[in-house]
Amino acid sequence: MLEPLYSVSGLLVGILVGITGVGGGSLMTPLLVVMFGVHPATAVGTDLLYAAITKSAGTVVHGANKTINWRIVKLLAMGSVPAALITLFLMSGVDRKSIAAVSLITYALGWMLFLTAFLLVFRSQIVARVAEWRKHHKPISERTVSTATVVLGLVLGTLVTLTSVGAGALGVTILLILYPRLQIRDVVGSDIVHAVPLTLVGGIGYWMIGEIDWALLVSLLIGSIPGIIIGSHLAPRMPDKIIRPILAITLALVALKLVLS
Repeated sequence: MLEPLYSVSGLLVGILVGITGVGGGSLMTPLLVVMFGVHPATAVGTDLLYAAITKSAGTVVHGANKTINWRIVKLLAMGSVPAALITLFLMSGVDRKSIAAVSLITYALGWMLFLTAFLLVFRSQIVARVAEWRKHHKPISERTVSTATVVLGLVLGTLVTLTSVGAGALGVTILLILYPRLQIRDVVGSDIVHAVPLTLVGGIGYWMIGEIDWALLVSLLIGSIPGIIIGSHLAPRMPDKIIRPILAITLALVALKLVLS
């Protein structure tokens, strides 16, 4: 049965995603685990399919606006898709209801939320510092940048499949460092497009091992799709310098609860 409370939560998360650009996994997965008591593996799997559906719409928009660097998408996917498949294979062979498995997913989710909160506040300073450092050092070769992009994809594939968090905050930050000449809209667009095959593979994998709650998924989508539209329209009118620190503090507090529970 559809749950209206999940739809309301989806609406609120969608609005925040539209305003801040923070990935839905950073908000939705901990909300499901902490507030609604959803099993971590089910929360991650359901959120991955949720992300694949919502980010497909984002792909259409970025494609129409020509803000996708397909070379970056390809390099990321070369690392992330195999990493996701390996992570899913390993998870399929363990008892996901066991205390050890629940603790692993919960701790990994908590630390990824800490990282997301940190990058929300300090991303601009980090990227600027690295750009300044690169001015005084030998340019990095294109081959090295390409290799680093594949490695980034590998890391994202593992982390996103395990926690559903990381593609937005970590991915965009590292891409801005690796490709300083690329406009941020192209970096964001490429990151969103890359997240579609990654989250789709992860979501289908969780479906195959029985960790998808379909009623929960539909309930979330009913609220989140209009929420993202509302948030996108509100974004230009919202004080980003205030919203981001508040969101970062909230994520840090949730992460603390997950790590210490």
